[in-house]
Amino acid sequence: MIRREAEKRLIELSENFKAVAVTGPRQSGKTTLVKHVFGHLPYFSLENPDTRQFATEDPKGFLSGIEQGAVIDEVQRTPGLFSWLQGLIDQSAAKGRFILTGSNNFLLQQSVSQTLAGRIAYLNLLPFSLPELQQGSWLPDDDNSLIHKGFYPPVHDQAIPAPDWMANYIRTYVERDVRQVKNITDLLVFERFLRLLAGRTGQELNYSALAVEAGIDTKTVQSWIGILENSFIIFLLRPHYKNFRKSLVKKPKMYFYDTGLACSLLGIYQAQQLENHPLRGAVFETMVVSEVVKHRANRGILPDVFFWRDKTGHEIDLIMEDADAMLPVEIKSGRTITADFFKNLRYWMKLSGVSGALVLYAGDVFQHRSDGIKVKNWRSHFLHPDNI
Repeated sequence: MIRREAEKRLIELSENFKAVAVTGPRQSGKTTLVKHVFGHLPYFSLENPDTRQFATEDPKGFLSGIEQGAVIDEVQRTPGLFSWLQGLIDQSAAKGRFILTGSNNFLLQQSVSQTLAGRIAYLNLLPFSLPELQQGSWLPDDDNSLIHKGFYPPVHDQAIPAPDWMANYIRTYVERDVRQVKNITDLLVFERFLRLLAGRTGQELNYSALAVEAGIDTKTVQSWIGILENSFIIFLLRPHYKNFRKSLVKKPKMYFYDTGLACSLLGIYQAQQLENHPLRGAVFETMVVSEVVKHRANRGILPDVFFWRDKTGHEIDLIMEDADAMLPVEIKSGRTITADFFKNLRYWMKLSGVSGALVLYAGDVFQHRSDGIKVKNWRSHFLHPDNI
């Protein structure tokens, strides 16, 4: 058991709210975390068919005897339970009585918004972060191995070969979880769509082009993107809203939360394949951007991260906002510093008037340039979270 970075924030929320919902993808460690932190509460998993049947058919009976609180896993499986939970929660002013987990954010929020709004706090738990992998002594030495393995706990703490685990994860997700949200009849088309998306990680999302290539209509593409977002397979990075008198692109960029999952969908079964793979730069960028998102999620911070691109092709991979401060970040998978690392940053800094910028790359040389641009190894940056 390693200490998850989100543990501190989870405890804080439980001390201030009557209930806390821990959401995130399957197998990200939600159950392990809540059982560790709230071991004093009785535990129920609604993945268990008998428990789920009891909670569905007799919610009042299921909840009787646990007025003092409980941990209820995969609670979105029984939406009828929420109205009964509301009654229990309202009976007492005690904090942290009910800890709920869910791997489908859409179904969970749909139920919560109808019954528990104002009574419950949210925390997203994503797969392992870089510091968590290091804490467990699971951090590979080279970037290709890390990209290939990804960050899901079972690949590391159970030493399951990444290609085997990822293939089964995708199959389970498509065959079971997708059907909970929407009755998609042609699962083969959905899985093909998922593979098409993997080839576009780190790129602008073009709904029309995806629809043509997948053989579905644009509305279906939008619906399926929503499903994948709400089940924590992908996330969208929005374009930055300040144009500085420039005409900007308006489409979001799409990223996978986990590079191991993207590699499996791309047919990358060995880390060595990544060395000369045409998508290596995009997958490396995916890893770095998702690490920023994980860091903020673990602290319960709003993911105020964006990208910026104008119609002439100038682009900033990542803009991080904190209060009124903006930090532009260029992400490079290369190990050698070149002039190309700085071109877009300097252009944007001149437009915006921002004085500092950051380059995260795969090399080991640290530089602090006179124009305010820092060049850092991406690992060293994330292994010291106070830098982020």
